Amino acid sequence: MSSSKQFQEKCAAVFRPELRPRVPGQTSKALIAAASLLVASTAGFAAAQAPAPAPAASERITNPVAEFAGIDKITGRIITFDVYVDETVQFGALQVTPRVCYSRPDTEQPKTDSFVEVDEITLDRKIRRIFTGWMFAESPGLNAVEHAVYDVWLKGCKQKSDVPPPTAAKAETDKPKTQAAKPKAAAQPAPEPADAAPEPADGDPSSTN
Repeated sequence: MSSSKQFQEKCAAVFRPELRPRVPGQTSKALIAAASLLVASTAGFAAAQAPAPAPAASERITNPVAEFAGIDKITGRIITFDVYVDETVQFGALQVTPRVCYSRPDTEQPKTDSFVEVDEITLDRKIRRIFTGWMFAESPGLNAVEHAVYDVWLKGCKQKSDVPPPTAAKAETDKPKTQAAKPKAAAQPAPEPADAAPEPADGDPSSTN
């Protein structure tokens, strides 16, 4: 039997069930092996196309101190200052208040951000909110404070600062008042006055008429 005729019989056995009994057993085994190979290839292709699981995100670090930098556009002077979370520090005519300050572990890509509120003290001594939002230390120009004289941006987050915390500063402020409130020592009784000199008696030559 020619190879062409054998190929035709194999195709007919696949697409015409009534011709399958005529196909030799070896051909059926070959078809089963080919079908198994096709299934395995399809499963491997689907697994390759499946998206890889996202790496577990590490927990961000909460810091009690936010470090800012500010520039006075008139003098060109740049100042770096620390602010404790939920506390307010004044820089020029601006009042800066961080609400949170997050960072990432040293083993990961740096990502430091802080939610900040910035108020302006106007010339008539009123307070006006000019900024509320997130500041990013790696992208200081992303959310900038728009002001004619002062610029403020986030530099980083800290666990400690050289500036004493507000509770310690308050304790130092209240310390003189506490000392002043202490009871004073009892006053010593004043010495009794000396007895008055006796009046001169009648007939005393020292008396005068």
